[in-house]
Amino acid sequence: MIKYASQKITKEDNNSVIISLKGRLLTQGKLTEKFEKQISKSVNSKFCLAMNSASSALLLACKALDLKKGDIAWTTTNTFAATANAILLCDATLDLVDIDKNTFNICSKKLKNKLLNTKKNKLPKILIVVHYGGSSCDLKEIFKLSKKYNFKIIEDASHAIGSVYNNSYIGSCQYSHITVFSFHAIKIITSCEGGAITTNNKKIFNQIKMMRTNGIVRLESTKFIRPWYYEQKILGYNFRLNEVQAALGLSQIKRLKLFIKYRNKIANFYRANLKNLPIKFQNVSIKSISSYHLFTITVNSQDLRNKLYNFLRAKKIETNIVYIPLYRHPIHRKSFKFSDFPNSEKFYKNCLSIPIHMDLSKKHLKFITNSITSFFNR
Repeated sequence: MIKYASQKITKEDNNSVIISLKGRLLTQGKLTEKFEKQISKSVNSKFCLAMNSASSALLLACKALDLKKGDIAWTTTNTFAATANAILLCDATLDLVDIDKNTFNICSKKLKNKLLNTKKNKLPKILIVVHYGGSSCDLKEIFKLSKKYNFKIIEDASHAIGSVYNNSYIGSCQYSHITVFSFHAIKIITSCEGGAITTNNKKIFNQIKMMRTNGIVRLESTKFIRPWYYEQKILGYNFRLNEVQAALGLSQIKRLKLFIKYRNKIANFYRANLKNLPIKFQNVSIKSISSYHLFTITVNSQDLRNKLYNFLRAKKIETNIVYIPLYRHPIHRKSFKFSDFPNSEKFYKNCLSIPIHMDLSKKHLKFITNSITSFFNR
């Protein structure tokens, strides 16, 4: 079976993990700090904090921006459950915005219209945008709206480390307060599980740093006199990344540019070899570089999509449907009408993510594109 997604682990990665296991500290050591510094350097942010998952990072991002009961936060329909969970775990109210039918990201026009037609006391405190598949949403336009309607922006960039928008790396937080990355096994780089936040705001950084470690701080003034002394300032969590995971992430991030280059090469191959078929590709702005965590196509109907899915599976080509829209899940279903999100509905019924990862050879890619072509030419 040709997998639709897979991690790429090298001998260098293995050696880095083995060395970390021989270290004096397996948690709260220097490797995590080095990994954080390397992430900041890679995306041009002032601060970074690594965590045990992007889900944890999203929750702490919302907490750091003081999202609480009585507040409202909006996000896109086309995302993983963790994006909405972060909002609801703060006891805030969740609302959704439909996607753009061409970019598969939150639609800035629909967002503008929704803001314009929402009462002032029902406007969002926070908007979480998602860079679907690694392609950036319209951050500049959304940032303008945030200034007019006074909401804060969190970027869910779980797919998008290494992506570029408007000549700036995603994670530089040029148009947001906080960016969240994922290092899950099948993401661009991996630490098995893991995530991180980047920000340029020192207050946000310090708040999240405290929450990440049970709300505890160690005072510089007592570090040498009473090294055992610490204080719990706030209610917090244990969301730390350990040293073994950091070692793997640190080894992986050295090859980030190589990963992005190869994924773009695969995407260009698909676009060139499938362009004459009745399928549609995700629009990527000429001002952007996608990390291509996903390569998602859409076809003309749900029935056609299902037949293509089964046809490729019979040929041992794994594909996936990413994502089931948030409002379709039982936990959210009573709060939303499917008919309010026509673009998401059409996308969900017609979309298919085809293989894209570092272990795909030219032979694999030819087999995949020839198989898709043969399906449509039957």
